[in-house]
Amino acid sequence: MLSAINTKILLAILAALTVIGGAAIYQRRATEKAAAILQQQQRDAEEQKKRDEAFRQQVEENQKKHNSTAANEGKTWKSYVP
Repeated sequence: MLSAINTKILLAILAALTVIGGAAIYQRRATEKAAAILQQQQRDAEEQKKRDEAFRQQVEENQKKHNSTAANEGKTWKSYVP
């Protein structure tokens, strides 16, 4: 009788340890997933920042080209002889 009680207690303890171990493994995997997602988001943000910077520089270059052309147009009309 005492042996059966000890066996049941032992099985209950093993079941509890199994549940705790499973929860710990699940938590670890969830943390690893979250870390991987965060790293991917950071890489995406850095890439987006680089694309934005390149686009901004392209816009500035285009503005300089268009503004210089517009500044020279006035001179051509002044010297225009029909």
